[in-house]
Amino acid sequence: MSGLPVASIVCALIAAFLFACASVAQQTAAAQVPEDRSLIAALMRSPRWWAGIVGDGGGYLFQVIALALGSVLVVQPLLVSMLLFALPLSARFSGHRLTRHSWALAIALTAALAVFLVVGNPTEGGTDAPWAQWSVPLITVVVLVAGATAFGLSPRMDPGWRALLLGTASGALYGVAVAFTKYVTDLLEHGVGHLLGAWQTYALLAAGVIGVYLQQRAFQVGPLSASLPAMTIGEPVVAIFLGMAVLDERLQVSGIGLAVVVAAIVVMLATTVALSREQATLQPDAESVAS
Repeated sequence: MSGLPVASIVCALIAAFLFACASVAQQTAAAQVPEDRSLIAALMRSPRWWAGIVGDGGGYLFQVIALALGSVLVVQPLLVSMLLFALPLSARFSGHRLTRHSWALAIALTAALAVFLVVGNPTEGGTDAPWAQWSVPLITVVVLVAGATAFGLSPRMDPGWRALLLGTASGALYGVAVAFTKYVTDLLEHGVGHLLGAWQTYALLAAGVIGVYLQQRAFQVGPLSASLPAMTIGEPVVAIFLGMAVLDERLQVSGIGLAVVVAAIVVMLATTVALSREQATLQPDAESVAS
């Protein structure tokens, strides 16, 4: 039994590395598509993009194995280390230099998100709630996503801000999908009819499909260091927000623990914006691009 936590840690780190490789492959493929061309059509013809999809599949497989062998509180924070794999890989392939300051920001963001997940440690709530309870929180998220998307798609903004906004919108929609996943999965036990008859099924599909599209647009318009951190923090923050607002989940913190969670959120937001701004101002290194 003593070997199981070690195996879980190893599998989680492999999953994080595969997710990082997948993100870099998809971002480099999307970045080569001009904005006046059909993004999805171009990506469907890109072997590099499909390699990224395969990488995502491998990452999810190792994530499932890691969760089967160990605690969620061990696995989820380790998956955040994807950022520390992805950013240097992205810098190598895109020619954007990763400075010491960028490294410091990435490490601070990773640590803050891990603290948020471990210290916050929300309790499990219900899986279902009527539309009346979903309406206000869900519409709030949708309005914020729509606003971030509208500004992110504007060509008048600089690439770093566009990638950050689109990445935030994508991560938020992934958080919406997470909030619906348990309930929709449970519907399978009652047959396909119940699954197809529930509005939550279509909300989950819409959030997932639009989230993937916005992720690829974020990859297309700016550096990975601007979009990936926003996606990484957007998903758990929105999922926990909806869980607390609708499904009666609660953060298991008070006093100092609550202050730590709030501080972690502040650090996450500050470092995400700082990474976006720093990388947007850097020019690709000619020598790296040439190589």
